[in-house]
Amino acid sequence: MIDLSYIIPDMKARNMKETIKWNGKEYKMPFNADYSRQKDDSFKEEIIVNNRFNNEPAMLPWFAVAVYDVIMGSEQIQDWDNHRKGLDWFIKYFPKQYTVLLD
Repeated sequence: MIDLSYIIPDMKARNMKETIKWNGKEYKMPFNADYSRQKDDSFKEEIIVNNRFNNEPAMLPWFAVAVYDVIMGSEQIQDWDNHRKGLDWFIKYFPKQYTVLLD
C-alpha cells in the first residue's frame, strides 16, 4: 500500500471537518486535509483542471483542487471511503465540474 500520509494527514484521528468560506459561500470539507493556504473571501484564485481521459477543462477554487487530488489519490490506493466522500462533496458543491472531471 502507498503511504499518502504526507498529503492526507491522519483523517480518522480528527473529528472536526473544516469549513471554508469562498466567494460568499461556505463549504464544509469532506475530510481533514491541509487547507491552510487561504481561508477568507478575499482569495479568488481558481485553477484549471483537465479531465484525465478527454482533457476537457474545468475551473476549480484551490480547495476543490485539494479535494480532487485526494479523490485521485484515494482511487490509486483503493481508499473507497474517502473516494466516495470526495465524490459526494463535488456533487453537492460543484456539480458542473463533477460532470466534467469525475462523472
